[in-house]
Amino acid sequence: MRIEDYLRRSTERVAGKTALVVGGRRLSYAELSSLSDGLAVSLLAGGVTKGDRVLVFMENRWEAAVSIFAVWKAGAVLCPINPSTKAGRLAFIIGNCKPAAIIAQGKLAGIVVEATAAVPVAEIILTSPSAALEKARDFAACLVVAPLPALAGLSDDDLAMIIYTSGSTGEPKGVMMGHAAMDAAAGSIISYLEKTADDIILNVLPMAFGYGLYQLLMSVRLGATLILEKSFAFPYAIFERIREERVTGFPLVPTMAAMIAQMEGLDPGLFASLRYMTSAAAPLPIAHIERLRAFFPHVRLFSMYGQTECTRAAWLPPAELDRRPGSVGLAIPGTQATVVDEAGHEVAAGTVGELVVSGPHLMRGYWENPQATQRALRPDPAGGDLRLHTGDLFTIDAQGFLTFVARKDDIIKSRGEKVAPKEVEAVLHALGGVSQALVIGVADPVLGQAIRALVVASDPQLCERDVIRHCARHLEDYMVPKSVEFRTFLPVTDTGKVSRRLAAAIPDQTGRS
Repeated sequence: MRIEDYLRRSTERVAGKTALVVGGRRLSYAELSSLSDGLAVSLLAGGVTKGDRVLVFMENRWEAAVSIFAVWKAGAVLCPINPSTKAGRLAFIIGNCKPAAIIAQGKLAGIVVEATAAVPVAEIILTSPSAALEKARDFAACLVVAPLPALAGLSDDDLAMIIYTSGSTGEPKGVMMGHAAMDAAAGSIISYLEKTADDIILNVLPMAFGYGLYQLLMSVRLGATLILEKSFAFPYAIFERIREERVTGFPLVPTMAAMIAQMEGLDPGLFASLRYMTSAAAPLPIAHIERLRAFFPHVRLFSMYGQTECTRAAWLPPAELDRRPGSVGLAIPGTQATVVDEAGHEVAAGTVGELVVSGPHLMRGYWENPQATQRALRPDPAGGDLRLHTGDLFTIDAQGFLTFVARKDDIIKSRGEKVAPKEVEAVLHALGGVSQALVIGVADPVLGQAIRALVVASDPQLCERDVIRHCARHLEDYMVPKSVEFRTFLPVTDTGKVSRRLAAAIPDQTGRS
């Protein structure tokens, strides 16, 4: 199924139901459908044709949701861009995918101007006027009331989206996802979360990020209601919104979980309507899982793992949290996930290897980057089918439950031993007074690499000696950090993941020891 058909079908069933809540504005399914039809007509009139790329560059707004569906209704390819993107990165993306149009938030016009200086884009639409881009078309004027023509040749085999990776190493890569692959992913996630049309989902995650975008897609597919918020910068306001709107589903990322886990005196009544919470982007530390479960005993917590290249790969049934708190679970329904050695052959249970994923939800490859595509999508040596090599190290048990170990590039080699940062971080998160923690390797003339802990502390009395003593009680000698740096924050990528690379590049901010 093509993704825009989600909106058409739900509009036929529940036209008057609230599809979207953004601030004080509520859009019914009929309104969301009509507005996206109108914008699609304007895109076609502006020269957008089947297969053209269209950038949507804005915060979580109703205009963003309208734009997303309008792009697909016009037969084009969506390229969602995080609103925090700077001009240099945006210029690279524009030069890489050569969009026919950009739909942007008015306040981001200056970035669009700078980014398009070298590679002009014919059609630019802004949600509000800007002196920096006077020739841009007005978004409101593009919501024309006109019938959307039936477009020939559209199918679920078409490319639906190019979504750019965070580019933590090198230039960002454009992940190509087809309509059929996105439909398969959405259907699988809906099945294991047991989502229904009665769900009310609150999303603070950017819709330029796959995890955030799929909240919109799944909600519309079901005919549910989605509440969009720009960020989690003001948690108490979000919690009040959950209470007011009787929210049933709340997706979060580990940085949000860390904030919630440190809060005191929260009124449980704020969350009485919640049925489930999900975490993706990166595995949740066990300590955060325990704190969330203690505070939300009535809420089903789904710990998940995924990548942009496959949306989701694994999910842990909530009933397994007590038995396997460190696992990210099983392959999502309709897919396969296993752990392999360097030759691509499955390893024995408990052996560390690379996670590979197969199924109908995989990317087609990286846009105009065949070398990177060949590294990521490789044939199964047994059957020849393409599998996604994730670059992540995992173990798998006899029942198929997966446990994340580390990114291949993150393994620290100290004293001749290999240290997975996650093992040390799990111990750090279990220490009272630690809000967030990362472990990195730093060059050392004797050890090769020394282990350094980067800690965000909620207890101002916590000192380096406390941290090292705690680790020494729970870890092998070669895994104990040699030094501790206290940070006021740990930087994150556009997708909400704490960035080891960025954190390592920042000097000690506090001088504490």
